Amino acid sequence: MIVITLGIGGVLAETLHPRAHQVVFQINADDVAPMKHVVSNSVNLVRNFRDTREPVEIEIVAYGAGIAMFREDKSPVGDVLEYIHTNFPEIAFTVCGSSKTIIEQREGHPMPLIEGTRIVPFGIVRIVELEEAGWSYIRP
Repeated sequence: MIVITLGIGGVLAETLHPRAHQVVFQINADDVAPMKHVVSNSVNLVRNFRDTREPVEIEIVAYGAGIAMFREDKSPVGDVLEYIHTNFPEIAFTVCGSSKTIIEQREGHPMPLIEGTRIVPFGIVRIVELEEAGWSYIRP
């Protein structure tokens, strides 16, 4: 009897507080086409889950040449990212600190990032951590 009660309680808790859909997108190339796909897919996911009133968390993780996506001075999708940062709090921007440091050393100056972009030590490690935590992984 206790097992059934706990089982029902678990279902009830899940119904009252549904688990968020969690999606991580990878960007590792300085190529506008996959950047646009990630932006479009991220926004579409949020719009869908807002309509169905289901929680969603999305993180776009860039490493290697892909960090160009979040460069304030060069991003081919910078205007759209600024709009997303303002209007879609469900979408987080993350850049690999190691890749950023390497590019800054090569270029000889600090790299400005789009507002709201956070830096992690290693982008690939961040993706692995999110996958291990149950996030869905999407590579354009």
